[in-house]
Amino acid sequence: MSVDRVPIATTNKMMRLMMEYYLGAKAAEGTSQKIAWVTSGAPVELLYAAGIIPIYPENHAALCGAQKMAVELCEAAEERGFSRDVCSYARTDFGAIYTGKSPVQGLPKPDLLVCCNNICGTVTKWYQNLQRHFGVPLLYIDTPFVHDSATPAMLEYVRAQMEDTLRALETFTGKTITAEKLRETLELAAEATRLWDETLDLLAHKPSPMTSFDTFVHIAPIVVMRGTDKCVDYYQALLAEMKQRVEKGIAAVPGEQYRLGWDNLPVWFKMAGLSKRFAGHKACLVAATYASAWALPIDAAAPDPLAECARAYLTVYINCGLEERIRTLERMIEKYSLDGMVMHSDRSCKAYSLGQYELSRQLREKLNVPVLILEADMNDSRVYAEEQVNTRIDAFMEMLAARKAGCRP
Repeated sequence: MSVDRVPIATTNKMMRLMMEYYLGAKAAEGTSQKIAWVTSGAPVELLYAAGIIPIYPENHAALCGAQKMAVELCEAAEERGFSRDVCSYARTDFGAIYTGKSPVQGLPKPDLLVCCNNICGTVTKWYQNLQRHFGVPLLYIDTPFVHDSATPAMLEYVRAQMEDTLRALETFTGKTITAEKLRETLELAAEATRLWDETLDLLAHKPSPMTSFDTFVHIAPIVVMRGTDKCVDYYQALLAEMKQRVEKGIAAVPGEQYRLGWDNLPVWFKMAGLSKRFAGHKACLVAATYASAWALPIDAAAPDPLAECARAYLTVYINCGLEERIRTLERMIEKYSLDGMVMHSDRSCKAYSLGQYELSRQLREKLNVPVLILEADMNDSRVYAEEQVNTRIDAFMEMLAARKAGCRP
């Protein structure tokens, strides 16, 4: 096996697919084709069933962050009165709206807005501001926070809203959404998420065929294209390549010695640097709550597909209480044989970051799993202290090395 990292060939396919997605949506602007801006936690399957192109401002903001454009765009939003305490995704996208700057020639103007608050409360005000700016209809799906477990009343509450959303989409487009079309879309979404979940399962192999940093890149199609043939086709190709890498013993981190998990969103503008830093210690991040959150388990063959959809979107990781989150982390630690956990305390994403210090305490005390907490932001590099982060990573890895050496007979 080569000591150099073997690049993932499917990355080029993903980049072409996403570029086609953005350019296709941009070309549809001003035509009879309807375009909806949606939150990342919204049931995109309903939109595809209605023949509407979904556009994700959050996904676009992450792309701006990865291209190191976010600070300029955040500052443009701040000049318009947005506080630096507001989510950097929101500031990035409002900055892109005001300046017209974007790595993909800007987003097409929406005909409709769809907001689901299962990811945070910020999106509510974010989309109200978008509605005021664009003057288009806003559909809102409210998901109760699941403190312990989802109750039948919660599930019915969300299901009823999804039913209302379907009827509103029919009124908006003037077209009927048949049960067959909805089920077909959900089947495609279920197949894509199954393939994504199976791909993530392969990271449990030693050595892992790719890292969590890779999954943050390859997550793009499952976020924006669930419910399409192209999404299924892409993850079939990615899964096939990962199986080949496992068979050939190709390691994402050559000489892998440590296996780590990641909690919270990526630090988009420092992905390459963080990946290189951990790899320098022979550490491979092999599991991430953010990546696995998109492996939504939807049973498209269930008698009531909307009920399945409601359950999946209600019980996403970020909408659950600490007890469920600790159970998720415990399963992840066992499944992927993790030596430690890295938690990104994200200044912007309060919903994701709240409770991480309690989670880290429980992991240390209950499972004897070391935890590294890195304070940063997914998009705003002005609050990122590189030397401090590097020092913490180095110290954490030295501690893991000492633990591993102490366990040897």
